[in-house]
Amino acid sequence: MRNREAKMSLSDTIRKTFVPIHREGYPFIAIFAGATLVLGLIWGPLFWIGLILTGWCVFFFRDPPRVTPIDDRLVISPADGVVSSVGPALPPPELGMSASEMTRISIFMNVFSCHINRAPVRGRVSLVEHRPGRFLNADLDKASVENERNSLIIESPHGPVPVVQIAGLVARRIVCWAEAPGELAMGERFGLIRFGSRVDVYLPAEATPRVSVGQIAIGGETIIAEFGGEKAAPIVRIS
Repeated sequence: MRNREAKMSLSDTIRKTFVPIHREGYPFIAIFAGATLVLGLIWGPLFWIGLILTGWCVFFFRDPPRVTPIDDRLVISPADGVVSSVGPALPPPELGMSASEMTRISIFMNVFSCHINRAPVRGRVSLVEHRPGRFLNADLDKASVENERNSLIIESPHGPVPVVQIAGLVARRIVCWAEAPGELAMGERFGLIRFGSRVDVYLPAEATPRVSVGQIAIGGETIIAEFGGEKAAPIVRIS
């Protein structure tokens, strides 16, 4: 019994220490590792620089498990990062939605954020649309209009919720596994962006934001909005 408990304890420790790596990252990690070995043969100090960069690449493609609150009244953050904007905005025109503004919540991911994207609500994916564009800093507001992006509409219990993956200054590749028609569960992985980017969520007027600009959000866990809640603005304390 003690041996089994010791093995279980060791297994739990390993799982907590070594975060899973998404398979999308394997080719890049292999390239970084191979380049590190070559650089080491050229000049010893370059090996250590390459080793640090390889470690960063492994860290970038981490895919940690998340505990998602399952409640149709809630909207969950689609990504790890900083809340860069909360306010009214028009959804991308290629989605063919009405010209009415929706509440947009933007999550900006830097090169150290976990870049796995997760569904903020559950529902049927009715549309997936890719649009080429520029690669401006994703933290800029105009990036929503000018940058390359991939948009999808999730038909949630409270109406259509557009989710937009936006490429950034360094990002050159948007990956989306969701297909239309298809189903997504709340918190389910649907894509990632390489390397530094943003995800916008557009919500109906009935949704009340529960985050503020500058707040850190955890993809699949942080509640960013709520349906049916009071419209009072959240209290923010900066310390």
